[in-house]
Amino acid sequence: MIPADFQHKLAVARRCLLAHDFAGALARYQRLTSACPGEAAAWAEYGNAASGAGQVALADQCWQAAMERAPGDAELIGMIGHQYQGMRKPEQASACFARAAAAAPRSINPRISLAVLLEKNHRLEAARQAVEECLAINPKDDQARYFSAVLDRREGQVEAAENRLRDLLASEPRHPYVRYACRYELAQILDRDGRCDEAMRRLAEAKQIVRGLTDTNLLLKAYDQGAESARRFTRSLPNTILRTWAEHYPEAKREPIPPLAFLGGHPRSGTTLLEQVMDAHPGVAALDEPTAFLDVLQPEFHQSKELSSARLNTLRRLYVQALHRELGGAGTGKLLVDKNPSPTARLPLWLKVFPELRVLIALRDPRDVVLSSYFQNLALNAANVNFLSLERLAKHYADLMDIWLAVREWQGFAWLEVRYEDTVADLEKEGRRVMEFLGLTWHQDQAHFYDQGRTRQLYSPTYQDVTQPVYSRSVARWRAYEKHLAPILPSLEPYCRKFGYE
Repeated sequence: MIPADFQHKLAVARRCLLAHDFAGALARYQRLTSACPGEAAAWAEYGNAASGAGQVALADQCWQAAMERAPGDAELIGMIGHQYQGMRKPEQASACFARAAAAAPRSINPRISLAVLLEKNHRLEAARQAVEECLAINPKDDQARYFSAVLDRREGQVEAAENRLRDLLASEPRHPYVRYACRYELAQILDRDGRCDEAMRRLAEAKQIVRGLTDTNLLLKAYDQGAESARRFTRSLPNTILRTWAEHYPEAKREPIPPLAFLGGHPRSGTTLLEQVMDAHPGVAALDEPTAFLDVLQPEFHQSKELSSARLNTLRRLYVQALHRELGGAGTGKLLVDKNPSPTARLPLWLKVFPELRVLIALRDPRDVVLSSYFQNLALNAANVNFLSLERLAKHYADLMDIWLAVREWQGFAWLEVRYEDTVADLEKEGRRVMEFLGLTWHQDQAHFYDQGRTRQLYSPTYQDVTQPVYSRSVARWRAYEKHLAPILPSLEPYCRKFGYE
């Protein structure tokens, strides 16, 4: 029997969960599931709280309990699948989506979710089967028609993909995501075929649709405040700041951690390529945009201004534990590489907590970086909202790289810049330079890094590109779009000069 005040207590637990008070939420959900063990939704939310708290085993137990109590609830099972996906557990997520599809034989959503996940894991044949099931249910479904075109392109059927996308556009899809995503997808095809003007027109249409879906001005305001604060703080620090920090946190007081490197730079500068090349080395565990910094280290750091050696050691321990949770044991005894472009702007925090950190910064012609970023269809947030216009992208580039230009003048830390153009021109030469910087030697497996990329899910938007050998077609790509980039070229010129691009 359900207690009379169950709904009230459930609402309180949910408020804790939404506020990321995971400790408070865990205690409440534990009591709720004990009092009413048959309530599947409470078990599912208990799992969400456990996941937020980093208690992976408990999260799994709770979600399994939820599905056992509601085996026919496709929506609940699908939601749990997305939670597993957020925890970067693709096998469990796939199983949930398949289970949800079996529970709802006429439902499109779990099958599309399954197809998307399979495609990201390069299992194209299985993804095609899931999409075909959707089209059998409803041949006119927007999501299924769009994703069928995506699979056409992935399979090399570019003409079929273009025709399918144009038919979809002509039918004026109603699904909000499909309305703009199909334009992004078509722009990629047009770009490869040299039809630059239409590619830019389709991108402009897509971005206009996205702007109509949310308050982008609010997001931009939040971004500008954060970017200005980060820049002002970094510029306020003297070049000798690392020496000052080291006096307060000397090596003797630092808790030992595995060898650690950070790989940053602006998105679309070749970070994913570098990460994959490094990860192919048997002595390296490189992580593709892990959540440990943004979800664990940064929030914990800002909870208190107290930065004693003991607290800094706690922060180091929490961060490394989060990395190892994601690696699932694969990182034991290896050098850890956190590849994460956006947190480049937080380099002062990185170096405060990890004075021994080795920093790799990927560089690429700023004009190519901005153009390539403009082509990306990214989930909207306070940073990615800048990708909706070339002008804002140029500002975003300046904001991020100004931080690096200031930090690289600091004395007393190990850093290396790696140019994308040099990497694609001579992978082994540049790769050897990187590995020597990390204290390792080049391994023969690194020349065939793309073999590993085909068997591993990546979280970068460019996950498809690193499943093939290096190519040079993206070098100086901006020249084909020079007239479109003309308004922002003056603002990028100082960075071209500072980083050695004529």
